[in-house]
This record gives sequence, C-alpha cells and structure tokens, in this order.
Amino acid sequence: MKNLTHGKPLKLILLFAVPLFIGQLFQLFYGLVDTRIVGAALGDDALAAVGATTTLSEMLLSLLNGFTNGFALIIATFFGADDTKNMKKAVGGTVLLGIVSSICISVICLLFLSPILRFMNVSEDLLPRAKSYLAIILTGLLAATLYNVCAAILRAIGDSLTPLIFLIISAFLNIILDYAFILHLHMDVAGAAFATVISQALSAFMCFLYIRKKYPSLTLVREDFSIPAEIYRRLLATGVSMGFMVSFVNLGSVALQTAINTFGTNTIVAHTSARKVTSIFMLPFSVLGATLATFCGQNLGAGKYSRIKTGVRDTLLVTFAWCAVVILAAYTISPTLIRLITASTEQEVIDTATLYLKVNTAFYFVPAVICLFRNSMQGFGDNKTPVFSSTLELVGKIVIAFLLAPAIGYMGVIVSEPIVWIIMVVPLIVNMVRNPIFRMPDTDIPQENHDISGS
Repeated sequence: MKNLTHGKPLKLILLFAVPLFIGQLFQLFYGLVDTRIVGAALGDDALAAVGATTTLSEMLLSLLNGFTNGFALIIATFFGADDTKNMKKAVGGTVLLGIVSSICISVICLLFLSPILRFMNVSEDLLPRAKSYLAIILTGLLAATLYNVCAAILRAIGDSLTPLIFLIISAFLNIILDYAFILHLHMDVAGAAFATVISQALSAFMCFLYIRKKYPSLTLVREDFSIPAEIYRRLLATGVSMGFMVSFVNLGSVALQTAINTFGTNTIVAHTSARKVTSIFMLPFSVLGATLATFCGQNLGAGKYSRIKTGVRDTLLVTFAWCAVVILAAYTISPTLIRLITASTEQEVIDTATLYLKVNTAFYFVPAVICLFRNSMQGFGDNKTPVFSSTLELVGKIVIAFLLAPAIGYMGVIVSEPIVWIIMVVPLIVNMVRNPIFRMPDTDIPQENHDISGS
C-alpha cells in the first residue's frame, strides 16, 4: 500500500503514474498488434470491419472502467482517512456493482447487436465480420470488468505496479493468441476477439489471487457485502459520474463513426489508424488524470487540500511539455506511424490519417486541461461538472456527425474535436477556479469546515 498524502506531490504523482503509463502503453501495444495482424493477414476489409465497431466496444469498456475507477475513489478516500472498516465495505460494493453492471450491459447489447450495427451505418459487406468480432468482445465484458475492479482497488490503496505486471503478461498472451487464432487456426477477425477476451480473463484471475495473498486486509468476508446505504450512494454517485464522463466521450466518437462509416473503406481504415496514434499521443493525459483522481481522493480523505492544489498545478505543466513533443512528432513522422500500424499501401489512407493528426495535435493543450481537470474534480468530490462538460462533447459530436460531416465530408470529422474541446473546457476552468481548494491559502484546513464539491 502506498500513501499519497505525504511527500512531494509531483514526485509521488509521477512515480504512481509510471506503472499506469507502461500498463496503458502495453494495452495500446497489443491493440496495435491486433490492428497490424488483422490488416496484414486478412486485408483492409477485415480491418475496416473491426474498425467500424471499435468506437462502440471502446465506449462500453470505458463506461465499465469509469464505473470501477469511480467506485475506487471512495475506497481511496477511506484509505486516506485510515478507515479500514468502511474501506472494505466500499471494496465489497465495488465488486458487486462491477459484476452486475457488466452483465447487464453485455446482455442488452447482445440482444440488440444487429440494430446497433445498422444504426452505426456498418455496410452490408462488413456486417458479418463486424458482428462476429463485436459479439465475442461483448460476451467477454465481465472478464475485462473483473480485471478493472481488481486493478482499481489496488490503485486506490497506492499500488499501481501490480496491475501493470499482470497487464504485461496479458499483453504478450494476447499477441501469441492473435498469431495462433488468426494465422494458424484461420479464425478470421473472431480470432482477434477471442485472443483479447482470454488474455483479459487471465489477467483478472491473477490479479484476484494476488490481492488475496498480498493484502489480507482486503480479503472480504460476508459482512463486507452488507453495505450501508450511504456507502452505496457515494459509490454510485462517483461511479456513475465517472462512467458517464468517459462514456459520453466515447459515445460522441460512436456518433462520428456513424458518419465515417459512410465514407468508404479507405477512410474507415485511415480514421482507425489515426485514432490508434491518437491514443498513444494522448496516453499521458489519461494516465496523469487517473493518477490525479487517486491522489485527490486520498488527500481529500486526509484533509490535505493544499496538496491537491499543488499536485494539479504541477501535473498540468508536465502535460504541456508533452503536448509540444507530440505536435513535433505529428508534423514529422505521422506517415511512418500510419504505415507501421496498418500495413496499408493505399496513399489515400496515409494522407487522410496524417491530415487528421496534424490538425488535431495543434490543439492538444486543450484536452490536456480537460483530462486533468475532469479527473481531479472527480477525486475531490465534484461529480457534476465533469459530466456536464462531457455532455457538451457528446452533443457537439452528434451535431457535427449529422450536420457538418455530410456537408463537407471527412474534414468535418477532423475539425470536430478541436471545436468541441474548446467548448467543453470552459465550464471545467470556471468551476476549477471557483472551487474553494484553489481559492484558499496554501495551508490545510479541517475538512468539515469546507464544502469542496464545487457544485
């Protein structure tokens, strides 16, 4: 267990973030390997079939991951307050709510899979492969959720290294299974889906066994599942808020994908590959944001508000430095990155994806602020502003998908995100400036004397 309420904030944040960064990098890595193997072994049509559904699967996984990360913030708060009894009850609630939510989402989506794919404008020639791939991913949502629950619990108590180890093992297994299922067993895109689900299930199982052995204080007994209504309320408030926050982001991307799916195979492949590169470029934003959520949660529980203020400020400066690096990369090596990811020889694919990256990276300072502020607010108890900001993003992308994209084509998709980012950052900045934590002197004030929700 690692306490984030003592020591230099930025140093603690960066040390905590490094395992998260490496873990997310490995997740992206085997996602890129999936893309590369599918594209090289099965061709652009198979890659387009997977890419046409990627935003939907990412949205659902992000929703469940947001739920579990939100639940874990309550665990972190009790951990920071040294309240072991309520911390274990929060862990019990996290496990129950995680399992129930994943099963419900899987069942609903599987029942309506065909209408969902048709609503997304997946073409008839891509539909069989897209349906095959997505059905397997949906069936395996529970495995992904169980890993996320275990990992979120460990991060809440300051252990960000252990989930990384299991994730690395899972990533290498995923790559091995990709080759086995696609290249040797000829399972087409279903092989990539099975490889992902099996590797996630293994990482969840290993993480669960580790928690039982390493942290006996987290071993749950029957009474830990008798959870007071107040703890359930706090878990749901934070979990639903964070889940909706991240899923609204991805739901907006699903809306854009419905427009992209009408532009043909080359555009779908270009957008899929550009989004893969974007995931790498934006990785520090999400990692440092998740770290700040835990950091703010623990320090909220300990009543150390000045540390929250310092941590957010210093982390923002680090992300701005990364933005400068990313912009340079986008304008120099984008075509090379796209070729490496897709194995495509179509110049239209390379040019379209490169244009997307050049336009979007120029505005990366804005999503850096968005990601850090939204997660920090969740950590110190403001559950409303991040959801409102994400709602603006969702509405903006839907409007663009149905108005701007049909009018000016894929360029409408390219410019949509910078436009939406600028709109949605405004309420975050306003509420962050208004929050008592950022208006008080650099001293810690007893928690009961302040309402820090910002609402």
